[in-house]
Amino acid sequence: MMKQFNMRSGHICTFILSFGVLLTSCSDFLDETPDNRVDLDNLEKASQLLTNAYSTASYAFTDWMSDNVGWTRGTNLRPSHLEMYAWEDVTTGPTEFDTPDFYWFNTYNAIAHANEVLAILDELPANTDEEKERKDAIESEALLTRAYGHFMLVNLFAEHTSNGTESEPGIPYVKTPETTFIGTYERESIRRVYREIEDDLLDGLELVNDNFFSNSGKYHFNRNAALAFASRFYLFRGDFVRCLDYSNRLLGTDPSSFIKDLTSTEFRNASSSIQAYPQLYTSPDLPSNLLLMRKESLVQRTDFSFGPNESFYGSLFGTQPFPETTDERENPAFVKGDNALFPVRYQSLFERNSLNSNVGTPYHIAVAFTGEEVLLNKIESNIALNNLNEAIVDLQLFVERRYSGAAPVVTLERLRSFFGEDGNPSFTDQLVLLNYILLERRKEFIAQGLRWFDIKRYGFAVSHTLQDEISTIRLSADDPRKVLQIPQSAVDVGGLEPNPR
Repeated sequence: MMKQFNMRSGHICTFILSFGVLLTSCSDFLDETPDNRVDLDNLEKASQLLTNAYSTASYAFTDWMSDNVGWTRGTNLRPSHLEMYAWEDVTTGPTEFDTPDFYWFNTYNAIAHANEVLAILDELPANTDEEKERKDAIESEALLTRAYGHFMLVNLFAEHTSNGTESEPGIPYVKTPETTFIGTYERESIRRVYREIEDDLLDGLELVNDNFFSNSGKYHFNRNAALAFASRFYLFRGDFVRCLDYSNRLLGTDPSSFIKDLTSTEFRNASSSIQAYPQLYTSPDLPSNLLLMRKESLVQRTDFSFGPNESFYGSLFGTQPFPETTDERENPAFVKGDNALFPVRYQSLFERNSLNSNVGTPYHIAVAFTGEEVLLNKIESNIALNNLNEAIVDLQLFVERRYSGAAPVVTLERLRSFFGEDGNPSFTDQLVLLNYILLERRKEFIAQGLRWFDIKRYGFAVSHTLQDEISTIRLSADDPRKVLQIPQSAVDVGGLEPNPR
């Protein structure tokens, strides 16, 4: 049961927040003794509450809808997996991990915790300069988590923002705590949702202060993570000038410290161990890892759902423009089922309900923002702005830390030849680089969920093979099923308009 908080106007029941699915009931709340509830009456308690403002739901399930996977034999395929693979509306409820409903429910729950803190913060005492700075830092974290939660929701449950979709329905942007038993909500326009996200993001950035995170700073919205969020936000919005600005604020004049060197002895030694590699890859000690989040999920399991087929996986990493080099992202990889592989990016973890219990919660630590993503955002923005030389300089740094063997050298001629477009004037230098950066993004983020957003941003079609591994189904470029369906409980009880099908 979710904790309840003794707020300024008495005991307020917090009924969050799946827009129809309640976490508790008024009778449950009233049956609790006051000693079992938390008085949100000081900055320390407000700060502790914000640890719940980070959604524990993973969006890596979107890879099962993407062009990264094919029909996988020998794994546990639940009905929800089959529905997502076929781009059908998922019919399971909000309690099953790695589903759209679970993501919706869990993320609005996280947003609710941020709103609880923001609602009471002005009334909490802050008498010293240090306390005032800490209050600002708490406000910053609450604003940034609220913005991030809504940002991911609108990019999953609404159209990608563009000139033609900004007036389309987005999601509810929730800024106040729940004070009614069952509330009704409206889907604000995509334009309005993005405006609200931007306001929270920029206000949070202005107040961010890393001094109060001590040794756990990588698990909070620190300054670098906030800048990375701004970089992604403006890239998705198509504001490439601002994306460049915030990317450069993080990366500075020498981005190398924010890029993992997978060709290094440290990473190559770790690649022989399926335990050591994910520990290193997600380590909070790496400067490239900007924000870490615990995710309650099974995507890290090798006996679960769909994965990249072996032939596709080998082709993806084996086909590249640099002769006599090896893409170090290919290995290590788990064998998944009978015919798939899965790159080792997550450590499969399990929290037992009690010391001697075999029941508990599977989870992994995900890297929500990385320096690599910011560099790739910067490169894509420079390409969009036709700053091609600047893009090539950053690409050179990136590939040097991904490809071992003969030194990889990025040139337009080499990339044009790689795509088989020699002598084709309609395939401009800008298009050559854009196609290549999207390929590198696909490799970098495989199994982590970001490919789906590139598919939406660029209107890519997706094909999936069926169980006979011959027949195929297809998701067209403008298929409305690229927008996840609003959970049925949010439609039935919360009054939200479902997405068209």
